Amino acid sequence: MLFTFLQTSTEVIEGTVAPVQETMSLIDMAIKGGWLMIVLALLSVIGLYIFGERWWAIRRAGKISKTFMKDINDYILDGKIKSALGLCKKTSSPIARLVEKGIERIDKPLTDIQAAVENVGNFEVAKLEKSLPFLATIAGGAPMIGFLGTVMGMIQAFFNMSQAGNNIDISLLSDGIYTAMVTTVGGLIVGIMAYFGYNYLTARISDVVFKMENITIDLLDTLQSKQEDSNLY
Repeated sequence: MLFTFLQTSTEVIEGTVAPVQETMSLIDMAIKGGWLMIVLALLSVIGLYIFGERWWAIRRAGKISKTFMKDINDYILDGKIKSALGLCKKTSSPIARLVEKGIERIDKPLTDIQAAVENVGNFEVAKLEKSLPFLATIAGGAPMIGFLGTVMGMIQAFFNMSQAGNNIDISLLSDGIYTAMVTTVGGLIVGIMAYFGYNYLTARISDVVFKMENITIDLLDTLQSKQEDSNLY
């Protein structure tokens, strides 16, 4: 009989249905974060748009034909100034506009040409950097918004504790803790994405600026050679 009882108990234990472990999706987690997650979602969309739009603009700005400066130098040395200007207008890029400004002042002293080219270069770089300060603001502001959610969530948790009195239940704290943790994670994710995006775009702009400086030096050398040849006659 004892053996029968033990066998029955074993069957009951073996036949017990294990509790199903619940999972939480990203959407459910975001909802737990409260209304601040809407703000972070909007910032992430804006940041992605700025990154994509600036990446495309910088990529186009840095693309230039490998034979562009060779053709420009040949036109200038051969006295085909209109052809050189036409090639610049046809290319339509920040580098081409910089070269075009230098060619337009070909009869001026080199110092004036250099100043004009540098002014155009500064203007073109400013155009490339458009909207980057806002991306930097997202990188710094999103974690702060997440931290604000952390503080609000902890305040809610302590408020629920104070209202419960001696009947404190972990379920009373769950909403506040969810808000605190989820908003922190959301703010860090958005901030990190914006931070890396900002630094990547800044590095790409530096590459374009380096290329513009090299082309400026090449152009000034060609213009100086042209002026020296003109002075010989």
